[in-house]
Amino acid sequence: MKGEKILLVIAPSHFRDEEFFDTRAELEKAGFKVEVASTSTSMAIGLLGRSVKPDMLIDGVNVSEYSAIVFIGGPGVEEHLLYENSHILELANSARENGKLIAAICIAPRILARAGVVSGKKVTSFGDSETMRMLKDAGATHTGADVEQDGMLITANGPGAARAFGKAIAKALG
Repeated sequence: MKGEKILLVIAPSHFRDEEFFDTRAELEKAGFKVEVASTSTSMAIGLLGRSVKPDMLIDGVNVSEYSAIVFIGGPGVEEHLLYENSHILELANSARENGKLIAAICIAPRILARAGVVSGKKVTSFGDSETMRMLKDAGATHTGADVEQDGMLITANGPGAARAFGKAIAKALG
């Protein structure tokens, strides 16, 4: 799998630093090439102040180039309503239709719920009431685990699980 590409999708601000940087570090350590997409290509600033410049806009992503599409959480998902962005929802659906691994952490599973890719799946997420409601309404079963894998879907509950999340993605692809 060395050299295969994984796409990390982040909000243009207030993504969770650990969820992005720790996940990316685990994926790169496993030999994957990581690229970053957002709704803007301006410097993205995390909740804790770290920054990253996205490589591309969401609407410029070619899903066939990636082994996995990974959605990073944090309050920016809510602030920027990423789970209502048609390009992001199309990206999640295209990944599913093309048999790609799909992963989301913290409140980013809201994106997967809105995209309709969690029906009948076991998932985990940050335990806020809105995310829990969205997942239930989308037909998912919330397990409360730190990291949950159900077929080609991996979810995690938040920043403390970021390294295990990255390792689970790498293992699933490896």
